[in-house]
Amino acid sequence: MKVTGVKTTIYQSELTRKMGDANSPGGRVNAGGLVVEISTDEGLTGIAIGDAGERSTIHSFVDEVVVGKDPAGVRGIWFDMVSKAFKKGHDGIVGDAISQIDIALWDLKAKANNEPLWKTLGGSTPKALGYASGIEMPLNDEELADWYGSMANLGFKGGKLKVGLDQDADIRRVGIMNDALKRNTDRPTLLIDANEYWSPKQAIRYTREIEEQFDITWVEEPARRWDFRGLRRIKDSVKAAVCIGENLDTLGDFLPYFHHGSADVVQVSSGMTGITGALQLADAAYGFELPVTLGGSTGNFHAHIAPSMPNHGIMEVNEVEYGPVFTSNTKVVDGWMIPGDDPGNGIEILQDELARAAVEVLPRTSQASPLGRRRGAGLYQMPATAAEIENAAGLKYTPAPSAEELASS
Repeated sequence: MKVTGVKTTIYQSELTRKMGDANSPGGRVNAGGLVVEISTDEGLTGIAIGDAGERSTIHSFVDEVVVGKDPAGVRGIWFDMVSKAFKKGHDGIVGDAISQIDIALWDLKAKANNEPLWKTLGGSTPKALGYASGIEMPLNDEELADWYGSMANLGFKGGKLKVGLDQDADIRRVGIMNDALKRNTDRPTLLIDANEYWSPKQAIRYTREIEEQFDITWVEEPARRWDFRGLRRIKDSVKAAVCIGENLDTLGDFLPYFHHGSADVVQVSSGMTGITGALQLADAAYGFELPVTLGGSTGNFHAHIAPSMPNHGIMEVNEVEYGPVFTSNTKVVDGWMIPGDDPGNGIEILQDELARAAVEVLPRTSQASPLGRRRGAGLYQMPATAAEIENAAGLKYTPAPSAEELASS
């Protein structure tokens, strides 16, 4: 089997609820992505879903490196792509593009083997413990309770709350999440995530205050991703574990964490140069006796990867209902994510829906963290402004123009 080419489609859709964190407290209701379909001469198609900004780089790598090669050699193809990017490195958009190609190639390899991805990767028990992650800072208290309550109804015993802008509100909202999850256990797994908004000293102070009332399992991204010294200070100063890594890209980026003891839990994902890169990171962490957690993933397909990682603890779950342009065979059963037995990674594109949702350009408002790092980060807590609150209250889904509309304008 040989790769013959790639098709990419940008799409925009509507979220089921407002999502946001310390850097976008007003939230967003628009979402979008890039469907990647790698074709072969045997009629099989490998699927991945990434970000619109990766599009041209994906086509370049496929055309120059991947076409003509057998997806069975996915690890070798990964190395060829990384080698091609040698001079400028494979962080950023380049790494993101490699990630989506790698995911699609692993999907093809599993399909060629006529087995689910978790089996191709060497997993023996197809299940992964999950925690509910609402990305819920724009929600009011009632909406917050409803969302974590709905996840508790599915058996989740752990949840992660976005924090960072208002300490009094953060403590109150941790309590709301705790109460919702307590219907399943007396000791919920409580996680908090500051999304790099705090300085190390702020993180120590605010985390300790929260710990006076709640048993916090980990604090995620309590300071800047590169500040391995500050993260080590936090790690040594709070009872909660420090979980970091979400916004790093390569194994080289993680080496300071390992060598300086800056992390208790290492967050990896298939966005770190693909499944191949995620497996390398998990192995490196395993060498340092560190557990890993898999971050959020399209269709929760990380449940296919977790079974092959002996040091994986728990994976992030943002949604359990999929769509509108794809379905997933990963299901939730009593708080565990169970990948399906169909060949591949379990993601199936709904082509009619994709055609309806396709756009030529994805607006920034439909991208994650559209405002970048928010003012005040690392300096002072700045709650959502009146303008941000007003914008969130009146936020409406606004479809992006289609290719036809752009052509006629």
